[in-house]
Amino acid sequence: MNPFILSILLLSLGLGTTLTFASSHWLLAWMGLEISTLAIIPLMSQHHHPRAVEATTKYFITQAAAAALILFASTTNAWITGQWDINFDLHFFPASMLTMALALKMGLAPVHFWLPEVLQGLDLTTGLILSTWQKLAPFILMCQIMPVNSSLITFLGVTSTLVGGWGGLNQTQLRKILAYSSIAHLGWMILVMQFNQQLALLALIIYIPMTFSTFMIFKTNSSTTVNTLAASWAKTPALTAITPMILLSVGGLPPLSGFMPKWMILQELTKQDIPLTASIAALSALLSLYFYLRVSYAMTLTISPNNLNATTPWRLQTTASTLPLAISATISAMLLPLAPATLALLSL
Repeated sequence: MNPFILSILLLSLGLGTTLTFASSHWLLAWMGLEISTLAIIPLMSQHHHPRAVEATTKYFITQAAAAALILFASTTNAWITGQWDINFDLHFFPASMLTMALALKMGLAPVHFWLPEVLQGLDLTTGLILSTWQKLAPFILMCQIMPVNSSLITFLGVTSTLVGGWGGLNQTQLRKILAYSSIAHLGWMILVMQFNQQLALLALIIYIPMTFSTFMIFKTNSSTTVNTLAASWAKTPALTAITPMILLSVGGLPPLSGFMPKWMILQELTKQDIPLTASIAALSALLSLYFYLRVSYAMTLTISPNNLNATTPWRLQTTASTLPLAISATISAMLLPLAPATLALLSL
């Protein structure tokens, strides 16, 4: 893609999300979401492949439906209450519609069906943008309308954690595994959002570097399926040795960074006297952990069949910068000791 066009699209992505962050009016927030959607569509379809075009079309239809529902809900709310202000208390009916529309934007279960299919049709870089940056604007809007229908939010959260765990179990495509992982993580964030928005934001802040690391590892190895990961030892031995830590951190295994938000969320849910919800969420985390163990095993404990005695093939030195991956990998694996400081900051 032309660098000039690419820079315009990336700036538009930034503008759309920033506009939604800064807006206190529903129409401005809706415009920000639309700018973000329209900016990512050319990035998704830049590889002229039927899969990419299909994924782009699915994404556009889903996001257009969600945007129409947001507009309808905010107009209905303005009609009932006479207010367009986001921070003003919403009427129950438009609030439920807005929650479902934002859930559709983010890909929360049970309106998650588009996300694995769309992510499967994209390259890993665009998939990374879709899994991280595109979640920010609807996430912040969801934070701003809290607390709304508590039963609906709990239903979305529990369903997302379960679907995110079950859906990834039998997958062989890495992008679909990452899509279901994204659904499960968002489920955890939504569960705690109605009680503690700062904690939900902390979970998002830790989720982004973990997801960035995972996508960049797969991109470095040029892997899109679990089987192709077996060749990683020959390509990038040092990175392959570190990868299980990052994958298990995404799964939420102590003593890695990914355990911190899950631990704090379970603690908050128990404080709010909903132990059943906390138990279901904790058990669903085991499902996610299983498929990350499977990917770790495929990558580090298996070697792809070859007829050569040599273990390392001849290769050129990579020219790609490894610093972003190094920083995000460190954050993904080693933040747990900062948990007491984080708790102190959250309680301020």
